[in-house]
Amino acid sequence: MGGGDTRIPRMSRPGVAALLSFVIPGVGQIYNGEIWRGLFWLVVTPGLWVGSGGLLGWVCHLASAATAYNRADLKERRYLRAGLSRPFAT
Repeated sequence: MGGGDTRIPRMSRPGVAALLSFVIPGVGQIYNGEIWRGLFWLVVTPGLWVGSGGLLGWVCHLASAATAYNRADLKERRYLRAGLSRPFAT
């Protein structure tokens, strides 16, 4: 293959990332390519569910979904600012 690599980096869809993390905390972060952040949420959220008897679990669960959305949105805006098109756009 000659020439430069013309592949466009994969971007995350913010809504998909949020939904994944809402269903299973941390999966949206992993979908965004942030493995360590995802593993953090996968460990901390169940720990708070159990440790607080469910009181703080919801807070952590929703924070995980919000974080996944915000990080995916930030990633998308950076790609668009760099002039890259959205590879998942039709």
